[in-house]
Amino acid sequence: MTPARRAIIVSIVIAFLAGLGGVGLGQLIFAPKHAPSLHELLHHDLDLSAEQSRRIEVLERDFAARRQALELEMRAANAELAAAMREEHVYGPRVTAAVERFHHAMGELQSETMQHVFAMREVLTPAQRTRFDDIVGSALTAEQR
Repeated sequence: MTPARRAIIVSIVIAFLAGLGGVGLGQLIFAPKHAPSLHELLHHDLDLSAEQSRRIEVLERDFAARRQALELEMRAANAELAAAMREEHVYGPRVTAAVERFHHAMGELQSETMQHVFAMREVLTPAQRTRFDDIVGSALTAEQR
């Protein structure tokens, strides 16, 4: 390999690595910060006992399975809606049925989410419940980014 060719290859590799470094640094500095989930706040801010953590993990596991089933139902309703739109080309009976199917699944998910939140709340001490209520209230009223 000629010295000129080697210099070109080294320059390309250095430019590539510098670009990667710039992207990484840019993400660290300018990327939006991750908003902690209710689960993260619960475990971080409420100083749970080992027994409370165990009970909440059971609730989380049970709810995760139900949430996944309802999210699958919403995706299926969206697929049904897409097919109905392609075939009907108007807000017809199949489109209406798919929209209602989606809204039903979404409503079930919201209801079950609230039941889950209250089930977790029952595991907490009165002082922890006050903080939990503040966290939930802030999460429900926070502006979406």
